[in-house]
Amino acid sequence: MTTGSCPLHRTDPEDAMPFLHRTTAPIDGRRSLWSDPFGRLAVRCVQLVVVVVVASMIVLATVKLSLVTIPVLLALIVASALFPLVSWLRRHGVPSVLATIACFVAVLAVMAGVAWLLVAAVANQWSSLQSSAVSGLQQLQDVLHDLPVRITDSQINDAVDGVVSFVTSPQFGSGAIAGISAVTNFVTGAVLMAVILFFFLKDGPALWEFLLRPFTGGQYDRARRVGDRVVQTLGGYVRGTAAVAAFDALAIGTGLAILGVPLTIPLAVVAFVTSFIPMIGAPIAGTLAALVTLVSVGPVQAIIVVAIVVLVNQIEGNFLQPVLMGKTLSLHGLVILVGLTAGTVLGGVTGAIISVPLLAAAWGVVQVWNGPEQPAEPWRQKRREDVPVG
Repeated sequence: MTTGSCPLHRTDPEDAMPFLHRTTAPIDGRRSLWSDPFGRLAVRCVQLVVVVVVASMIVLATVKLSLVTIPVLLALIVASALFPLVSWLRRHGVPSVLATIACFVAVLAVMAGVAWLLVAAVANQWSSLQSSAVSGLQQLQDVLHDLPVRITDSQINDAVDGVVSFVTSPQFGSGAIAGISAVTNFVTGAVLMAVILFFFLKDGPALWEFLLRPFTGGQYDRARRVGDRVVQTLGGYVRGTAAVAAFDALAIGTGLAILGVPLTIPLAVVAFVTSFIPMIGAPIAGTLAALVTLVSVGPVQAIIVVAIVVLVNQIEGNFLQPVLMGKTLSLHGLVILVGLTAGTVLGGVTGAIISVPLLAAAWGVVQVWNGPEQPAEPWRQKRREDVPVG
């Protein structure tokens, strides 16, 4: 019996058919091309470019559709703040529709009342403010005459004529038309926000469950956890900021009333609204109040107003916000500043107002990504983060 016929010795098919041999060298070469450090860096760069492109497209679409996206976001923020009240009414036997209507009408009444106070106060005190402004401008003109650099009456008249010619120019007319268009968009957005807010208050949980239909198992649990944290963060931010803003408006308005400054109620309303803009809201309200005080009352009272605004800001930052907001706004000041700037560039004043709560909500999502108290893996603390001093 020959060796080839021995049943214990079998020929490998790949030995008999060399064309079946696995040629691994080129594959290993291609793998090494993408598995070395430079290859991994290239893969990460491609992934980063894709993420940036997709994010840019989302931001661009959001800006282009701002007439829809901004009312939706504002309605979501307000609904998150009112959700505990609606739930409390429903738990105490109030029908769902009645609870929704009660909260909805209360919000509209508060907004209408604030607008009415603002308009009525400005209309009642406009004449006194106008006369004070004329007197203040006359004082400013006298100061300009006493400066080392001589400013003649003809130069002032030329400047006034330039302003008048601009007001009567076609460019001003086109700007007025653009302003009318902006007012129309504002009214449309306000109506749309009111309608969306009503449905969020009435059917918010049902709408969220409808959006979660594609998810099951652990993905569903994560989506529910994320949604609950977003509503909790947005609601806590709005309620805490509203309480702080009410304190700012009351304190600044009281100080202005004691000093006899006109337009006390409108300036207090401005302080309330600007308090929803972190970091820069208080300086804006303080500057406006100081300017009105300077023109209408005098420089000493204007300095007192600045001191009042600074004191209120210190009380707000060191006591009220930590107590009322707790961990709701656990963001570094640099993150708030960058997000505030980006929101202002993309959405103007409205973008500045909604950018910070959206950032807080996004950070809240990261904190519960892997569990109720388990942040996403990249953002977990993996070592002691002691910062050396000096």
